[in-house]
Amino acid sequence: MVLPISDDNTGRLRTPYVTYLLIAMNLLVFVFLQGMGTNEKFTYAFSTVPQEISTGQDVSGPVRVELGDDAATIPLQVTPGSVYLTLLVSMFMHGSLMHLLGNMLFLWIFGDNIEDDLGHVRYPAFYLATGILASLAHVVSTFWFGDNPFIPSLGASGAISGVMGGYLVMHPHRRVRVIVLRMLTTVPGYVAVGLWFILQLISAYGVLGRGPQSGGGVAFMAHIGGFIAGVVLVRIFAIGARPPASRRSAYGM
Repeated sequence: MVLPISDDNTGRLRTPYVTYLLIAMNLLVFVFLQGMGTNEKFTYAFSTVPQEISTGQDVSGPVRVELGDDAATIPLQVTPGSVYLTLLVSMFMHGSLMHLLGNMLFLWIFGDNIEDDLGHVRYPAFYLATGILASLAHVVSTFWFGDNPFIPSLGASGAISGVMGGYLVMHPHRRVRVIVLRMLTTVPGYVAVGLWFILQLISAYGVLGRGPQSGGGVAFMAHIGGFIAGVVLVRIFAIGARPPASRRSAYGM
């Protein structure tokens, strides 16, 4: 396993205000709206449920689901407004404190560089677009692989996967400090991000003897979908993006 812990920000000129704001929003939603994970009514009202997205119809009440060898009853709640709103709101929700902290670490490491590339306006649009596409990828794969469409999903990892896809394209050789095999070392961005993506592929397709999507509740296809969206879209979002004033001066712009 490769765990990124920081990267080389030499040359970054913009202060990543939007990345700070996104981290703050995720923290505030988890603490105040999800009650540190105790407010199940809010969580089950605004998580993305594939069945709801495919039909446009809200589903509420207890639903029996299975995850691997475990079974549970999920108390789905009424979603105020359109069920499609969950594609956006669920991006700022998390299932546990560790889920939140892990995602925020990755956003902290990789998000500031993409914000520097795209600017403070295009970056959040890119973030939200890849996050929504990641959720839609999860919905499509749920029906494709015959998984239970009533299992809700939530978390920023789809959007952050999009950021990592963008990072692979824009910063393949930027040095990333990682922990691998209990050792601290530095590798190029394409190694750190590439190994992470390979792990998502292995986990999603059950190479280790599990069925597709049977990753203990982790929506790996959302990670893959978000990552691919980031790879494809980052150059498009970067078209016409103005570099910071100091960088323009350096290049005589």
